[in-house]
Amino acid sequence: MARSELTIDLGAVRHNARTILEGLEGAELFAVVKANGYGHGATDVAGAALSGGATALCVVTLGEALALRREFPTARIIFMGPLANREVGTAREARLELVVAHRELPPGIPLHLKLDTGMGRFGLAELPLPPVEVVGLMSHLATADSDVDFVAQQLARFLDATKLHPHLPRHIANSAAALRIPEAHLDAVRCGIALYGLSPFGQDPALDGLEPALRWESQLAQVKLLHPGESTGYGRRFVADEPTWIGLVPVGYADGFRRDLTGTTVLVDGERRPAIGTVSMDSFAVRLDRELPPGTPVTIVGDGLLLEEHAHHAGTITYELACGIGAAGNANRARRVVVDS
Repeated sequence: MARSELTIDLGAVRHNARTILEGLEGAELFAVVKANGYGHGATDVAGAALSGGATALCVVTLGEALALRREFPTARIIFMGPLANREVGTAREARLELVVAHRELPPGIPLHLKLDTGMGRFGLAELPLPPVEVVGLMSHLATADSDVDFVAQQLARFLDATKLHPHLPRHIANSAAALRIPEAHLDAVRCGIALYGLSPFGQDPALDGLEPALRWESQLAQVKLLHPGESTGYGRRFVADEPTWIGLVPVGYADGFRRDLTGTTVLVDGERRPAIGTVSMDSFAVRLDRELPPGTPVTIVGDGLLLEEHAHHAGTITYELACGIGAAGNANRARRVVVDS
C-alpha cells in the first residue's frame, strides 16, 4: 500500500491553459513543462496544455526535450537551457528550437535570441542582426510578481532592442505577467506555475480563475496518547503539557514534506489540524482533538488546503514545494494517479 497518493488532474491543467489564453487577446501560450512539469509529470501535462490551446512546450534539459519529442512528434519544443556544442546535432535531429544567449549562433536550427533586459542571468547584452534561423526574440522578467515599475523598464528595453525586427515573434511574459500585465503579452507568453493552478503571487489561485491540478493525500498510520511530559519526534520540539492525542502520518521530507513545514496545517478527516514536533524523513505527527482510528484520511494538499499555505509557512514559494513533492512521487514513496476531470 502506498504511503501517500498524488493525484494530478489534467482537466485542471486544460482549464488553466484556456483561462490564460482568454486573457491574452491573441497572443500564443508557450507551456513551460520543465522539471518534470513542476513535479506534475511533463508528458501528461504537456498533452493537456496542448489540447488546452498551448502552441509550444518549453524545457531546459536535452533529456526533457527528447522525451517530449518521442511523445509529441509534431509539437514545437523550445529548449531554453544552455546546450553543449556536441549536443546541437542531436537537437537538430529532434527538430527542437533553441534559445541562444550568446554570440555563437548554430546554423540549420530554429533559434530564439534571448536578451538580458534586467534579470541578470543568461542573455545577450545587445541583439545581433538576426540570421534567417531566428524564429523568435525573448527576454525574462525579474519582478513580474512584485515590482511592476521594473517590469516597465525591462519591457521598454526589450521593445527598443527589437523594434527593427517587427516580423519576428517576441515573448517576455511569465505567468505573473500573463495574468496581470497585459502590455507584456506581445506575441506569446511562457507560462509554467499558472498552468498548474498555482499562484505566482502566493495567493489563492482562484483569484485569477485557476484550478490547482495537484492533490496530495495520506492517512493516519498510528494514533497514540501522549501523557504530560512526553514528546514526539527528534529534539523533543513538542512536549505535551496535558494528555494529547497525536496521529502519525507516513510522509516526511523524503516525500517532499519538508522539515520547515512543522507547524503547518493538514486536514485530518476534513478538519484542520497542526503538524507538530520535527518532521522526519518518513513521517510527521499531527495533534488531534480526540482518538481517531488508524486509516483516517489525511489531506496534505486539496479540499481547499492550498500549497500556497504550506509555502507561506515554510517561507518559500509554491514552485519549490511542487518540484520537491513531484520528485519524491515514485512508486516506492507515493502512488501517482492521473485523472482527467
